[in-house]
Amino acid sequence: MLLETSVFVGLVVPGDTIALVASVGVVGPAQFAWLVVALVLGAVSGESIGFALGRWAGPRLRASRAGRRLGERNWRVAEHYLGERGGFAVFLSRFLPVLHSLIPLTAGMAGMRYGRFLAWTASASVVWAVLVVGIGAGAATGYEQLAGRVKGAGYVFVGAAVLAVLALWLVKRAFLKREQAHMRLEGDGSESAPGAKP
Repeated sequence: MLLETSVFVGLVVPGDTIALVASVGVVGPAQFAWLVVALVLGAVSGESIGFALGRWAGPRLRASRAGRRLGERNWRVAEHYLGERGGFAVFLSRFLPVLHSLIPLTAGMAGMRYGRFLAWTASASVVWAVLVVGIGAGAATGYEQLAGRVKGAGYVFVGAAVLAVLALWLVKRAFLKREQAHMRLEGDGSESAPGAKP
């Protein structure tokens, strides 16, 4: 989780996947709470590192090979979105593809105060962690209840896991669709969501 938003690792291995897999093993409220705490600490630490990297090495990272592979357009969209939405962009970026890796760096480069950044990213991380762990643990609990009574409960569990991933994807898609207007670049009539072609 720490690496996910600090050095572009989340673009390769999404934190949602790691969190969902971990949450399937949750047994009881204590483990639920500890997993949420671990995910929040990892996410906030990673985003804080991303913020610091943006503050001290942002332009160099942007010009690096990894930064160029992300595409200049995505960097411009992140800058524009942060300018449009301010701290709320930091909160929502936790739920948006590509931007969750770029916004911490962009916020650092833009000179946002760290205290303001931390407040927005920590609150987003708590909401995200509770949502993801709730979905994963709920799917596992449903399987345990069915395992002894229903033949083929393993198939039901696989179906529930697929539905959990789909539910998370739909939540992120809804956020992306809602925020699309704030990501449109000046003089650009096309959709400007991260990853979109120019």
